Amino acid sequence: MKKLIRTTAAITLSLGLAASLAACNRGETAADGASVTLAVSTLNNPFFVDLRDGAQKEADAQGIDLSVVDAQNDSATQANQLATAATNGSAGVIINAVDTETAEAGLAPVVKAELPIVAVDRAVGDTKIASFVASDNVAGGEQAAKALAESIDGKGKIIVLEGVPGASATNERGEGFTKGLAEFKNIEVVSKQTANFDRAEALDVVTNLMQSNPDAVGVLAMNDEMALGAIQALGDKAGKDVKVVGFDGTDDGFKAVEAGTMVATIAQNPAELGKQSVQILSKSIKGEEVEANVQVAVDTVDEKNIAEYAGE
Repeated sequence: MKKLIRTTAAITLSLGLAASLAACNRGETAADGASVTLAVSTLNNPFFVDLRDGAQKEADAQGIDLSVVDAQNDSATQANQLATAATNGSAGVIINAVDTETAEAGLAPVVKAELPIVAVDRAVGDTKIASFVASDNVAGGEQAAKALAESIDGKGKIIVLEGVPGASATNERGEGFTKGLAEFKNIEVVSKQTANFDRAEALDVVTNLMQSNPDAVGVLAMNDEMALGAIQALGDKAGKDVKVVGFDGTDDGFKAVEAGTMVATIAQNPAELGKQSVQILSKSIKGEEVEANVQVAVDTVDEKNIAEYAGE
């Protein structure tokens, strides 16, 4: 009987050690084969398509199952998608928020489920997250404003096209615009209006604003899609009588710079944003330390250096 008890105890100890070792190994490779959710504000914008593609490429490289959901710029839709992510077996969430202010409530189920969260491109209020990966939007906004100011010789009336109200990118780029324009006392902002980062909406907005401000000589847009909508509205005036500056560095934005209809765009690297978001979430899932804030550099792309970017 004593021999049986000792044998049973030995087997139990061995199984316990094996389980502990397996658990340790799972912790070291927790992200391998894991399912994670990427919640994107909208895939109607080429910038976020590139971000998704960068994230997908990195997920594939790491053996991570990436589930991409598109909120189509609707906060309620994104909240529902996040609630699903909290209960569908996702090991973590990457969020590109529709709205910075409402994202906190939408992420509540994810926080309750104790899943690691990485925010990309847009902040998520006071939600506790593993990391925030973004371009330096304030610096980029300042660069955009200066590029437009220089193109109009530091004087004249301009129109500012703003992004989705409440989005951190809108707020930060707006802050940068203000800083950049501050030194040009002879530039007057005659109108600031949102076009929600959307090309078609910008077409309508600029068409109407140019009717009421026919002497405007510049359009400063918070993304390339709105800049391209402005170019459509301006027709033959674009790049000649009215200078346009965008932000993002999309393929269509680069083409407009090449064509001379857009003075400059501030080039982000959306694919790199997506890639780094997956890398950081993977580390967080494994329990590794990650940086709270990761900034990806931005560059002013104009006629002087467009050849370096176009066709990449």
